[in-house]
Amino acid sequence: MERATQPFPEVTNKHQDIENSVELNGAKHPEENIPSSTSTNNEDDELLYENTPKFSLIQLFWYFFHNFGLFAWGGPVAQIAMIKQKIVVEEKWITLARFQRVFAVYQILPGPEAAELCMFFGCLSNGRIGGIVAGLAFILPGFILMLLASYLYTLAGLENVYFNASFRALQPVVAAMMFKATHKIADHSVVKHATKKVDPFLVIAAICTAINSALRLNIFISLGSYGVIYMFIARRLWIPAATLFILQYVGYAIYVVFRGVPSPVSLALGIAKTPSLINLFVLGLVAGSLSFGGAYTAIPFVQVEAVLKGGWLPQRVFIDCIAIGNVLPAPLVIFATFVGFQGGNTEGGLGNAFAGAVVITIGMFFPCFLFTIAGHSLLEKLVHNKFLASFFDGLCGAVIGVIAVITFQILRSSIHGTESDLLKKPVEVAISNAANSGTAAVLFTVSLAVLYKFTNKWAVIVLVASAAVAGQFLFLDEIAGH
Repeated sequence: MERATQPFPEVTNKHQDIENSVELNGAKHPEENIPSSTSTNNEDDELLYENTPKFSLIQLFWYFFHNFGLFAWGGPVAQIAMIKQKIVVEEKWITLARFQRVFAVYQILPGPEAAELCMFFGCLSNGRIGGIVAGLAFILPGFILMLLASYLYTLAGLENVYFNASFRALQPVVAAMMFKATHKIADHSVVKHATKKVDPFLVIAAICTAINSALRLNIFISLGSYGVIYMFIARRLWIPAATLFILQYVGYAIYVVFRGVPSPVSLALGIAKTPSLINLFVLGLVAGSLSFGGAYTAIPFVQVEAVLKGGWLPQRVFIDCIAIGNVLPAPLVIFATFVGFQGGNTEGGLGNAFAGAVVITIGMFFPCFLFTIAGHSLLEKLVHNKFLASFFDGLCGAVIGVIAVITFQILRSSIHGTESDLLKKPVEVAISNAANSGTAAVLFTVSLAVLYKFTNKWAVIVLVASAAVAGQFLFLDEIAGH
């Protein structure tokens, strides 16, 4: 892979807490350990400095598999901090300055940044094939574990009372995780890079996209519209921006007059009405292409296609797969493996389930492999193109609105259950379900407080394990009684 000979854009404050999390591993400030930062003040030299070991493909696979893949616990911040600590701070493959600029590039690309960084370093060590090998080594442990978890989930049976009691307690915990994630993503996605201050136009884009979702406008219409609108705003073309903003609602009003209010499934593209293997692959491919900033931008799309439009994945099972994805050593987008397994099992039995898990995972990760292995020369042009950069800024701001709406939907489902739960007969069952909503609400509140209080990478794992145990005491009688 060619070295980056052009300066990268200044890194934004997105995932800024990665800088601090390195210190949790006992490291001094990274700049103290990088020779180029003390021996020269020439920024070009820092960006060109490289001390990458040349591994064989087998050595490269083992290096990323046992150093990162097996220990990718705690989500993207912990994963990126671990990669930075080992490769940049301790082994000094590249300088901190170059790492920051490489990371800035991957923030605007679809896919999990930790996997993309592994691919980047693999490319430095052994070319493009090395990048593919390093990426696979990082992803493989989590994929195998999620495949096993999907099989055990199916094997246990959705009607197993002990199993369901634990997952009933996990659902409000997942809602709390998504609330915190929405907050953290919003912190970075509505900030103007030049001033490092909140951009009110990006906040408006997020709010209006949430409103559009409530009005059941298709996700792609909102994302595309606010990407283009922000491009106009960035160039102070106020009239075209205002015109496009008004036109989206004029078009919506005309649609309502002639066709009525869109149904909830109008938010979907309808690419996975049935969980056939080809549909699962396309679902993963489109969701992976939308995963700007990680899995939380892919979750709304998969939920709309599989739960609302397709109807082949129950909402509670979808929430369960996010809970499992949060505790495995893998990028959170690995939740797609679970979705593919359940879809394949619904369509054609256990053999088809394993095939479905594989094809949707390939589709989900293909965009990040494609963009990363393509080379930095292309990526730099993309980043330096101010026209496209402002489009991505507007798109990222709008994505917050989509995530926020889905988060509230998951919260509602995790606490109150579905409408059918509250209408069950006899009436005593419905009353019991309503009463347990209070317990779920308390679990959500406590989980949210824990997530904000404890930022250690093991906090999520301990929280999930505790909720699974608590579910046996809090919800077992309710579920067994039904």
